[in-house]
Order: sequence, then C-alpha cells, then structure tokens
Amino acid sequence: MGNCQAVDAATLAIQYPSGKVEKLYWPVSAAEVMKMNPGHYVALLLSTTLYPTHKNGECPNPTNNNSNNSVRITRIKLLKPTDTLVLGHVYRLITTQEVMKGLVAKKEAKQKKDQSAEMQYIGLEKDHQVTKNERTRTRTATATNSASAAARSRTWQPSLQSISEASS
Repeated sequence: MGNCQAVDAATLAIQYPSGKVEKLYWPVSAAEVMKMNPGHYVALLLSTTLYPTHKNGECPNPTNNNSNNSVRITRIKLLKPTDTLVLGHVYRLITTQEVMKGLVAKKEAKQKKDQSAEMQYIGLEKDHQVTKNERTRTRTATATNSASAAARSRTWQPSLQSISEASS
C-alpha cells in the first residue's frame, strides 16, 4: 500500500475551467503555465475550514468528514508571472474575463464604501454645524439676556457731589 498523502505533497495540481485537473511533479513558473494557456491567469487556491464551537464548550472532531458543523471557505490569490507554482499546492486557471469582472466588482465595492464614508462625514459635519449654530444662538441669547438683566438689576442712585464749607 502506498501513502496517498505523500504523493499529493509531491505534486502540484492545476484545475482548468473545464474541470480537468493536471498534476505536475516539478515546480513550474506561472509564466510558463499562462503561456501554454493564453487568456488565463494562474491563481493559488487558499482553503480554510472553520469549525464553530458548540454551546457546551466541546470542540467538534475535525477528522469527522460527515460533520455538518464545518464551513469551508476557499479564496484565490492571483499569481504574478514571475511567481513559481510549488509542489503540494492546488492552482486554478482563471479566464481574463473572470479576473476583469472581479476587479470591477472590487472597484465598485470600494467606491460604495468611500461614498458611505463620505456620507457619514457629511452627516457628522452637518451635525457639527447645527451644534455650532445652536451654541452661537445660545451665546447671543445669553448675552442679550444678561445685558437686559443687568440693566434691570441696576437701580437709580443719586450722584452727590461733595460740598465744601467755607469757614468764616
């Protein structure tokens, strides 16, 4: 019997859009693969399996493949032509159209995020302006009220000049 895991670690897999999988037993540059497949980019598949914790604090068994509690997340990382495909990894060929569609979607998401942040900033600026106007009105009203209160609190007092008596 052979060790399947050792064989998989000694190969690299390239998945084609058609579903075909090619296994290579040596490292190869992304430029070579792209040259053999015009109109395609090479992407590294990054796969993560998440196991949520149970309420009773027990961790699920990651070796149990039938577990419905696990979530597998697969992301891709586009490679530069100068990058080398390494043994033990899985790569996928992606069409130029898919890459462009992804870049446009990413750009639109960034624009929406920027617009949302700008709208929040404008909202905060308006709130600040309203608060500033209220403070100005309050100060003006307070100054007017204190001036009239000061005028009301002062009462008339006669002004007396000192009289000097002449001695005779």
